Amino acid sequence: MKLTISNLSKTYPNGVKALDDVSLEIPTGMFGLLGPNGAGKSTLMRTLATLQEADSGTVTLGDIDVLKDKGSVRKTLGYLPQEFGVYPRMSAYAMLDYIAVLKGVYQASERKELINALLEKVNLYQHRKKNISGFSGGMKQRFGIAQSLIGNPSLIIVDEPTAGLDPGERNRFYNLLAEIGENVIVILSTHIVQDVRELCRQMAIIDKGKLLFSGSPDDAISSLHGKIWEKSISKDEMDSHSKTHRLISSKLVAGKPLIHIYEDADPGNGFRSSEADLEDVFFTRIAGLA
Repeated sequence: MKLTISNLSKTYPNGVKALDDVSLEIPTGMFGLLGPNGAGKSTLMRTLATLQEADSGTVTLGDIDVLKDKGSVRKTLGYLPQEFGVYPRMSAYAMLDYIAVLKGVYQASERKELINALLEKVNLYQHRKKNISGFSGGMKQRFGIAQSLIGNPSLIIVDEPTAGLDPGERNRFYNLLAEIGENVIVILSTHIVQDVRELCRQMAIIDKGKLLFSGSPDDAISSLHGKIWEKSISKDEMDSHSKTHRLISSKLVAGKPLIHIYEDADPGNGFRSSEADLEDVFFTRIAGLA
């Protein structure tokens, strides 16, 4: 199964071009869609999930025309938006039972077997009778994955899933997504670089509606080999360095800015070579330097 996106565009009535001629091929497995807030990621996810229309372009999932045959897409789609609506006073079991009926699982015994298996998979079986309002953020996200798996989807879309999760919940969520992504297409839309580096074999970077990169994280990092340089500076040197170098990022280390710049050759002046990582890829692509 493969998801093919060709020349997809979307402009909102206020003139914002959320998608600008985007073309992607997404194979089975975990695929990371990386971009800053407002890059167009959610617009693309909602379009793929048949929740809004594109202005032009085509999308196919195997033999299904995603933009024209929405009913067929919804039968094979699992979707976990950034914020998904549930009835908070319903138990986890009752909510999944309700969703299963909506997805066409009408036989009670079949639903029971399915729901119990899903709750075990996401490690919520012991909490099946608990109201969802009492769940932690990580538990709610794992519940969201459970509901997205009803109907054995071949495409799962997950939008900003780890925002607000503590490190333990985040790791559990990583492991669950990685397991799911072995057999289906899972699109992980995020602005968190670490999520993509740890989970995804293939990725894309999008900003201002434009596709800036598509390929493997390793290939993206390799393309910057020998081109990233770092230096610890004082805060009052930041302005001068941003004018004289192609500054891509800065972060405080021990109270002093540690800056990364993009240069083809050693810039001298106290800079030392830095091993490139996916965060460097992200910033250089967003800045249009690579």
